[in-house]
Amino acid sequence: MDPVTNPYAPGAGTPPPELSGRDQLLEKVRVAAQRVQRGRPAKSAMLVGLRGVGKTVLLDRMRRDVEALGCLTLRIEAPEDRSLPALLAPQLRQALLRLSIKEAAAETAKRALRALAGFAKSLKVKFGDIEVGFDDDPEPGLADNGDLEHDLQALLEVTGTAAKEAGTALIIFIDELQYVEESQLAALVMALHKMSQQNLPVMLVGAGLPQLRERMGQAKSYAERLFDFPEVGPLREADAKDALAKPALAEGVEFEPEALTRIVTVTEGYPYFLQEWGKHVWDAAEHSPIGAADVGFASRSAVAALDESFFRVRFDRLTPKEREYLRAMAELGPGPHRSGEISKLLDRPTSSFGPVRAQLIAKGMIWSPSHGDTAFTVPLFDQFMKRIMPGPDWRT
Repeated sequence: MDPVTNPYAPGAGTPPPELSGRDQLLEKVRVAAQRVQRGRPAKSAMLVGLRGVGKTVLLDRMRRDVEALGCLTLRIEAPEDRSLPALLAPQLRQALLRLSIKEAAAETAKRALRALAGFAKSLKVKFGDIEVGFDDDPEPGLADNGDLEHDLQALLEVTGTAAKEAGTALIIFIDELQYVEESQLAALVMALHKMSQQNLPVMLVGAGLPQLRERMGQAKSYAERLFDFPEVGPLREADAKDALAKPALAEGVEFEPEALTRIVTVTEGYPYFLQEWGKHVWDAAEHSPIGAADVGFASRSAVAALDESFFRVRFDRLTPKEREYLRAMAELGPGPHRSGEISKLLDRPTSSFGPVRAQLIAKGMIWSPSHGDTAFTVPLFDQFMKRIMPGPDWRT
């Protein structure tokens, strides 16, 4: 079939042609944003899930939805090596400039810009990566103490007041939130708690790996009462089949039922893998309907593509000891696994793997579903580890 009309879109954060099975979650965030916009209480949301479940796609769709409601939004991705103030400052500046042209909020928005100038200049000594230009001089005593917890609260307070005067809400979207340092995460939670207490229209929609729930609780014990933590997982079978069949049908192509079942089985319903298989099956098939034989033939190229991109980019960041640890996990199966079982397979004390395990968690490769358990954050990574480190030689 014509590869030019191939509808599938595997990629990091690339919107799929059919966003299936997420309507309830999208609606929940839309309702919360509308409540905040109207001055009613609502919880912020933290989307948690493994790699490849579509958290980034959902964040972007949610952002478009709330902007259509008239909300003001920020969109941030938190890398491992940047501070939260450095990420927030330029985005907040853009939002405040937009608020400053609204007559009802102009004076407060300009004051918020002065607060942002003081915030950035006072914290630049501590967070050297803050780089943002300002047209306004700081207002002495406003968000300029040099203490992140205090200054962030003051900054969001005046920003939220400006948003309220403008009849809108500020919705902050942050992806990969698990990479934000715990003290900075605590400051963000405290600031949002303050906004909730003052009934100001500021809300956070974050996304991260499963360990984010625990990290938020460690940062501030009341986080579980301030946020909802919806889990984003693989799609149900019917939704996974829709994600494949509907885009094809729009191009005049059908799937045989067995072909859909085989793809859903091999991908376990994970959205990224569904897109990868859909792309390769489309390119492999000669005509409609796409059959089970096409799936069998295309699966080899789909796996090879995942190995060279989705999996390999994560594998290449690992040290030899980290690779050995993950290979031992893979030997035990998809998991989760007890730490003692992994160390037993490696014939060393569990305590000796503490630094390796901690580093793998920091890199976002594994997480702990419960005390003493370890699981992959990347679906099907156990199969990849067996392919890239085959046979018994990995033990040496």
